Parts: sequence; C-alpha cells; structure tokens
Amino acid sequence: MYRSLLATILIIFSLILHGCSSGASGLQKYVNTARGYEFLYPNGWIAVDVKGASEGVDTVYRDLIEESENLTVIISNVSAEETLESLGDPTEVGYRFMKRINNAANLDRKAELIAAGKREYEDKNYYLLEYVVELPGNRIRHDLASVVVDDGKLYTFDISTRDRRYKKVKNLFEVVVNSFTVY
Repeated sequence: MYRSLLATILIIFSLILHGCSSGASGLQKYVNTARGYEFLYPNGWIAVDVKGASEGVDTVYRDLIEESENLTVIISNVSAEETLESLGDPTEVGYRFMKRINNAANLDRKAELIAAGKREYEDKNYYLLEYVVELPGNRIRHDLASVVVDDGKLYTFDISTRDRRYKKVKNLFEVVVNSFTVY
C-alpha cells in the first residue's frame, strides 16, 4: 500500500517538476568562452555556419521553422579606451546604428529607431535598441538589439522577426535580448 502511494506521489511530483521546467526549458543557453559572451535562445533554433559571413559576424542562430527569425552576434574592434558611454547615450548610438543600416551598400531597406534604453549588469552598461525595418516589397521586420563595449570590442546582439509574428514573440525576444552578457 505504501509503495503504491509512494509511487503515485513520485509520479505526480515528477509531472509537476516537468510542468514547472517546461517554461524555463523554452530557452537554451549558448556560451562562447573563447569570445567571452553568452545568451539564451529559443528551443527549436539552430546554429548557422558563419563562414563567409560579413566581417565581425561571430554567431548566428535561426528558427528551424520560421527561418526568417534569427539572432546574430557581431563583434567589432574599438579603441581600448572606448566605453559605451563615450559612443553616446542609448538614443545617439541607436541613431548611429540606424544610419549605418539605412546607408548600407546594395541594401534597399529603411530602419527606424522606435525605442532606446539602458540596463546595467555586473558593472557593465548595455544599450537596448528596438527598430522597425522596412524591406523591399513593403515587408516589415522588428529588430531588438543589445550593445556593449568591453576590452576594446563592441558587441552587438540582434534578434529579429517579421512584423506579422512580432506580437506573438515580443516578450520572448525581450527576454533573449536581455540575456546577452559579456564577461
């Protein structure tokens, strides 16, 4: 009798634990110890080979089903004395990135900065940026980015999706972009 009661309790307990962990298991952790950064990314996303990618592109993941949803880590060199604040406040940096997007050669797209903020984590400041990007054919995308400077490197983490999916994934993407940290 006690064994069957104990077995039932264990089964219920394991189901409860599984149910509790499934929300947390909606994200996986990526750690790049060689480059000193980490982030969370959604289950069902896969790594993309970055050989032959644009200069500075270090990591790319995309959704296995919604292939247009992706995240990218780009690392650029800056002077060793450079800080995020010396580049400007969040809005200034956001506009500078927007100009770079809008002036990119051979790309017919127009970005608009719609939000810029800041977060601090472990004595580092991160600028959080949100863009709406219009592509040819009146296609609209939403991009969320986190930007940080550390040890002579400018790290840009970007996650994006199509306009039609943005409301559905916005909260998840905000968690992901806020998870990006350098160490």
